[in-house]
Amino acid sequence: MKVICPSCLATNNVPKQEVYKKANCGKCKASLLDPHPLALTSDNLEAVLESTDVPVIVDFWAPWCGPCKMFAPIYEQAARAYPLRVLFAKVDTEAEQFLASRFKIRSIPTLIVFKDGKEIERVSGAMNHEGLDRFVERFL
Repeated sequence: MKVICPSCLATNNVPKQEVYKKANCGKCKASLLDPHPLALTSDNLEAVLESTDVPVIVDFWAPWCGPCKMFAPIYEQAARAYPLRVLFAKVDTEAEQFLASRFKIRSIPTLIVFKDGKEIERVSGAMNHEGLDRFVERFL
């Protein structure tokens, strides 16, 4: 399956497995198991969405948003729980107002799930750990 390197954004082919102990980028040698959500911008969003076979869950947030701040550690924990099964990404709607407008973000946080470069579902509002896990599991 194709996955994106969180460090250099190179596309990598990796065998599909249930659990990965080690996986490194063929280009930059960085770990593909990076537990942090990938920061998306207008410059890299299309390449990321079109170059990965795993579902991409994007958190649209803003630094001034209280619910976004409360949700951030829950989202980061989920990113650590699904390495190479789901790509977790974030868009700062304050810095990337064009993307917020393009995806018609009306409230934050909003999660949008992409598969094969297309939006397949969205949900607005912060979730707890269990709610986010149930949401993610639907796309595996």
